[in-house]
Amino acid sequence: MHCLEEPSRILGRQRALRPPDAETIVALPRNDVKMNVSDRLGRDVFSRILYGAQLSLTVGIIGISVSFTLGIFFGAMAGYFGGRTDWTINRAIEILRSLPELPLWLALSAAVPSNWGPVAVFFIISIILGILDWPGLARAVRAKFLSLREEEYVRAAEMMGAKPSRVIRRHLLPNFMSHLIASATLSIPAMILGETALSFLGLGLRAPAVSWGVMLNDAQNLASIEIYPWTAIPMLPIIVVVLAFNFLGDGLRASLDPYRS
Repeated sequence: MHCLEEPSRILGRQRALRPPDAETIVALPRNDVKMNVSDRLGRDVFSRILYGAQLSLTVGIIGISVSFTLGIFFGAMAGYFGGRTDWTINRAIEILRSLPELPLWLALSAAVPSNWGPVAVFFIISIILGILDWPGLARAVRAKFLSLREEEYVRAAEMMGAKPSRVIRRHLLPNFMSHLIASATLSIPAMILGETALSFLGLGLRAPAVSWGVMLNDAQNLASIEIYPWTAIPMLPIIVVVLAFNFLGDGLRASLDPYRS
């Protein structure tokens, strides 16, 4: 003969199986509640923005290093020596500047093998952006050197037996350094936007690498944006960083201007 359980035990067992009610949730400490903004794969968006800033900003720095090395070298050669050297470098600059920039980026980026790792693709993209950006700086360096090489202190250094490399390094470049610093600061946003555009189109950095362009690549799907509208948030740090570098470059150019009254 089975014994009937007491009603109090049955009620206690039902209360133990019930989910926590609204009063229990409200009573939680405020420190235990946090906002989690994640993408369609459950990855935190804000953490990826901070992590992706490393690659996006490093691309700009490496690209500027390559661009300035080539631009200063060829611009100094053309402006200091002149003649056939100047003519040859000028024709190369004109050919590169006549090519459409974005299709050239796409063509060179598409040539990168798909089986390469993220690190190799990262450096190749940085070098591509730097190689295609040097003609503008080279032309500015050439124009400045054409005027500075006629100065008396340059002529005096040459008459004392100084080699061309020493004249360029010790006498010409220091008089042009303020413009170079301002140009470098103003060129970094172009590198960042170039990497963002290539990664957004799927021809730049690829997953599992994390950059702002790679994150915006997920925003191409309109259905995904309707469900996860915060996947377009990486546009905000791009806008802020580009404006910051532009303002910094304008300020440096104004403060380092030797003709400023």
